Amino acid sequence: MLVVEDEPCRGGLGTVEDRCDELVAGLVPLIAVITAVVLEKTLYSGCLMEHACYVAREKERVPVIIALLAVAVLWGVAANIFILAKEGQGASPGKKAMKIRLIREDTGRPLGFGLALLRRICHGLDSAACSIGYLWPAWDAKGQTFADKVMRTVVVSTE
Repeated sequence: MLVVEDEPCRGGLGTVEDRCDELVAGLVPLIAVITAVVLEKTLYSGCLMEHACYVAREKERVPVIIALLAVAVLWGVAANIFILAKEGQGASPGKKAMKIRLIREDTGRPLGFGLALLRRICHGLDSAACSIGYLWPAWDAKGQTFADKVMRTVVVSTE
């Protein structure tokens, strides 16, 4: 096992920055979906059973609703790909803000995109058993979640 000098493990802070990244990736899609739902729910309000009113509202709002849902999907996909690419290089935007980075325990190098994606999938283990995997870093000597243990990664300080 590689011991990285001058970079103590930051027990548990990796999960905080992961939530920051997810907030950034999910905020725009959430706003877009909420707006689309509100537009859809109010689509026929005030028409009072008038067919011409229904048709006019549909022509006006349905393309906007479809565009908002497309923005939500595209933003969510693009933001997650961006975050995974940066995390694969060692530091996602949330990690940079917290002045930490993610490295492989055995080599001390960043994961790369593929392993970062696999680590994200492994975070499902952290959610198992009442999300105890997210709390695990609080008492783990290396501050690792279950996903970090499976992927053999550690979160270290850049300071």
